[in-house]
Amino acid sequence: MNTKYPHLGLMLVSDSRIIFTSYLLDDRGRLKKDQGSPVLSIYEGQLSENGAIQDIKNIEIASNEKIKYITSATLSPDNKKLYLTTKANSGFNEDNFEIKVGEFKKGEGWTHFKTLPFCNSKYSYAHPAISKDGKTLYFTSNIRGGKETTKGGSDIFKVNILDNNTFSEPINLGSKVNSYSKEMFPFIAEDNTLYFASNRPNGYGGFDIYKSKMTVNGDFEKAEKLPKPINSPQDDFSLVIDRVNKTGYFSSKRDGGKGDDDIYYFLKK
Repeated sequence: MNTKYPHLGLMLVSDSRIIFTSYLLDDRGRLKKDQGSPVLSIYEGQLSENGAIQDIKNIEIASNEKIKYITSATLSPDNKKLYLTTKANSGFNEDNFEIKVGEFKKGEGWTHFKTLPFCNSKYSYAHPAISKDGKTLYFTSNIRGGKETTKGGSDIFKVNILDNNTFSEPINLGSKVNSYSKEMFPFIAEDNTLYFASNRPNGYGGFDIYKSKMTVNGDFEKAEKLPKPINSPQDDFSLVIDRVNKTGYFSSKRDGGKGDDDIYYFLKK
């Protein structure tokens, strides 16, 4: 399934289904473009017993939404809401991203997208990941100011998902998770282990994958770097793992791939 184009933004939505991001292609395998720019879209695939990603199809976004650049996405546990990262609309800094949430309408696809209410136009918000109980949303941002300020280029934050489509204020996960570098692509596993990527010093090279276990009081332990061969001298990120911590996937730009970010499968011994 890997090609010369990037495959990133992985998110397990069940033990048999995965979401990822890549460029939209036409029937001849060429890049589809919108106003001269490639369309970055989201796909879903079914997972086979041997780890293959099969029956891949584009996740349909209603055409009237005009969402043409999606870097990552996730579904709520009940599959009723789709959260995605896209370029910010007018009012935001043109370089910023925002997180939107929409609902599925038969015959239209995913529609009625709204920017999450805590997104401030001064900052960028990306890479949504939802806890298995559906009560917490993790994401990356460069929020500045106050005790929740970002330490580096981007940190991992969380909000509580409340009733009536409301959210708490963003909470920075703190210095045991975040660094003075960039943190990206969080994923919270069934056992409340947080996996994420960071380009902090003393890594193997580029972005490396780290993990941090949640404590009984909801804080996180000091993050530790995953060993080789998960990490490599190139960028490694976007790790997801199944409910029993046996198998998973991640993206990597390591040598031997098809040309850009490729998806790799792993099995824990």
